[in-house]
Amino acid sequence: MIDFLRDTPAEGSLDVVWHAGWPSPKHDPAPEIQIHAYTEHTVILRQNKSVHYEAPFLFLLFGNERALLLDTGASADAVHFPLRETVDVLVEDWLDRHPRPEYALLVAHTHGHGDHTAADGRFADRPLTTVVGAGLAEVLEHFGLQDWPHRPGELDLGGRILDLIPGPGHQEAGLVFHDRHTGLLLTGDSVYPGRLYIEDRAAYSATVDRLLAFCATRTVRHVLGCHIEMTTTPGEDYPRGTTHQPDEPPLQLTTGHLHALRRALDETTDRQGTHPYDEFVLVYRD
Repeated sequence: MIDFLRDTPAEGSLDVVWHAGWPSPKHDPAPEIQIHAYTEHTVILRQNKSVHYEAPFLFLLFGNERALLLDTGASADAVHFPLRETVDVLVEDWLDRHPRPEYALLVAHTHGHGDHTAADGRFADRPLTTVVGAGLAEVLEHFGLQDWPHRPGELDLGGRILDLIPGPGHQEAGLVFHDRHTGLLLTGDSVYPGRLYIEDRAAYSATVDRLLAFCATRTVRHVLGCHIEMTTTPGEDYPRGTTHQPDEPPLQLTTGHLHALRRALDETTDRQGTHPYDEFVLVYRD
């Protein structure tokens, strides 16, 4: 058995250059899915922008009893986005190093938008696999979350515990995952270096406050969202639909960015529209 509680947070590597598409998407030599091992038990995947401009990041976390796949990307086509096959190989490789019988897979989501749920159906017939529906009612029922969105929950992968922090505002079923083993805070589309689309500003503001309160008492090594849309020029983002982003900043943010986000929300509390800041852009849609 792996002791996921020892020497936490486990140090991982973000020494990676994320593939950011190609000038001619049809001639992109890179694979459809980029794979990076953050630790031996934690894998970050990115869908190629040449396959879909959203290029979401996905996360595969291994516990003693089951693995968690967080989000399934923006494409259902197995030819252009072989997510099921990729995950199966990664699970098989991990089990070769850590053999155990009847190893399960849980497929869940940071939120319910289509660019994070498109390949759910590819896992419907996979043995020992549970796919959590993307709707709020399904999320609450599966994880046993009560008094939404005020009370957090927990997810146990077999000695590897994740805190579940309610995160509506961008989308009503938004959920933030904090991995105690690595100290990673997986924020989905709530916080990332890009356009933060706010559908319900009261709910979103409360989510940011919950995250700040949580981070004040927990170890958070990195804040990882699901997209990169900014350039390395402060306040400048790539236009929506861009399939080649050669001047991307890193994916990882810090808890300091959560404080910056709180200040930005306060500064724009009575405004509408789009408001650029150095590492993100607020986009009010309510």
